[in-house]
Amino acid sequence: MPLTSEQRQEFLAGPQLASLAVAGLDGRGPLTVPIWYQYRPGDELWVITGAESQKLRHIQAAGRFSLVAQRLEPTVRYVSVEGPVTRIEPMSEAQSREMAARFLPAASVEGYLRAAEQFGAQVVVFMRPEHWLSADLGSPGQP
Repeated sequence: MPLTSEQRQEFLAGPQLASLAVAGLDGRGPLTVPIWYQYRPGDELWVITGAESQKLRHIQAAGRFSLVAQRLEPTVRYVSVEGPVTRIEPMSEAQSREMAARFLPAASVEGYLRAAEQFGAQVVVFMRPEHWLSADLGSPGQP
């Protein structure tokens, strides 16, 4: 069953398992990778990636990307968004901390942030969700 606008925004605002997809280059299929993301209802969605990453090159070439967030329990549910990139900016320490705190247990955040210093230059890519697909498919194993 499709989700309401409120349900899908609330779901996307949670720290779900997500994958980013962006048009491939040179006639190849889309580049699809797991990724952490941040979203607040009614706002832009944003992701962090390496300033020299293949992912960023694809995003810059396409000018847009898709992201699907999903869960398996208590019901199988997903929300997919697609839209244009609105801006790309250098990642701040506050953004790095916010993202780590969203997906990691509190006790792991500082260790992750120390390790992340070795990742090289990172950027934040902002996307305005234009197109939404969503569904709650019910509980696994139930008719």
